[in-house]
Amino acid sequence: MSYLRKVFSAGGILVWVLLAIVFAFALGSIRIGGNPLVPQALGRVFATFSGLFSQFLSFAIPLIIIGLVTPAIADLGRGAGRWLGITTAIAYASTLFSGFLTYIVCAALLPRLLAGTALSEVEEPGSALESYFSIEMPAPVPVMTALLLSFVLGIGLSMVPRGVLRKGFIEFRAIITRLIERLIIPLLPLHIFGIFLDLTYTGEAWSVMHALLRVVVVVLVLEVVILGVQYVAAGIIGSRNPVKALATMMPAYLTALGTSSSAATIPVTLAQTRRNGVSNAVASFTIPLCATIHLAGSTSKIFAFAIVLTQGLTISTVQWVGFIFMLGITMIAAPGVPGGAIMAATGLLSSMLGFNDEQVGLMIATYIAMDSFGTATNVTGDGAIAIVVDRLAGGQIGDDGDPENARELSFDGMRYLDRVSVEGVVSPEELAGSDAAG
Repeated sequence: MSYLRKVFSAGGILVWVLLAIVFAFALGSIRIGGNPLVPQALGRVFATFSGLFSQFLSFAIPLIIIGLVTPAIADLGRGAGRWLGITTAIAYASTLFSGFLTYIVCAALLPRLLAGTALSEVEEPGSALESYFSIEMPAPVPVMTALLLSFVLGIGLSMVPRGVLRKGFIEFRAIITRLIERLIIPLLPLHIFGIFLDLTYTGEAWSVMHALLRVVVVVLVLEVVILGVQYVAAGIIGSRNPVKALATMMPAYLTALGTSSSAATIPVTLAQTRRNGVSNAVASFTIPLCATIHLAGSTSKIFAFAIVLTQGLTISTVQWVGFIFMLGITMIAAPGVPGGAIMAATGLLSSMLGFNDEQVGLMIATYIAMDSFGTATNVTGDGAIAIVVDRLAGGQIGDDGDPENARELSFDGMRYLDRVSVEGVVSPEELAGSDAAG
């Protein structure tokens, strides 16, 4: 039993999601006397939970957007000296490249790989297992309103780094992060179990999984290509051997495979980046920053599976391009915790691509099942960005030439939150990352 506890603890949410999918397939597919092993009355209990959880997600999504995007934009303005702006621009360009590459490849390959499969027609929960009851949980504001409000407030707060409202949003971000970590993520396996149990009742489960597994292979190959392009570009700009530089970052890649968290991998990423010849000043600045704002691997996964789940729908190229740009901004705001990126992106999936609750659930399940690979791609790519910034900055990033930058950076949001909150809200890793960034 102690061994099993260690496995579940080390595997985190991934183990529970995979178990939920396997058990749903097994229990929903096995039939005794022509009836499913799970009686319909019991299946409806899980359908009821999935329905309620979907309603809660719809309620929480605008709050997640406001709570994460607003302080993220404000942080970009905080001390938005030249190198903060340059590093953010490089990270955003990398994320856009990942999105456009994924779109081009998937648009060319997926119609043939998924011929005859239209996952856009996946039925909503309750199509086979009716909920016993439902509770309407209307969102406080529409998703697009939340996005626009976040941009306006974030830009405004960047001009008042020590203001009361800014501190309020730092605390609100902590609330939303804990909501994701302590409530949404732990309950996701049960929600996913209900979704896949419903799919086995409708007979769609195997066709869905067969289609998604084909796309997994495409995504994994794409992430290798993305890392290759990032390090070739970094090698050219930074006058380094790209193969050697990428090989040096492998400990960070492997660590991220185990943790599924960019934030938890910062110490290893930082050490390997320094071994690549990046100065301590540049590495200490770029790695904690990019752990939050650079999610090229996560973008590739989300975009690929978004294309899969919209097969059969008419979505124009202009809509896809707009989605890529908006997804890039949303990824900057995503928290560096397991599942954080997909939770930040769910609002865009429903508002810009028209995802229903069932498709959002499938998206979350598939993303989390591959979360560690996307995180590994993210943190390894951070090393390439550090090489580029090191070359452009000449190994020096300081406040001497920018007094205004030094003044704004004197306010440390993470230290403030640690001072005013109860013990445990701010982890030692977050404080260490804040100290390194400062």
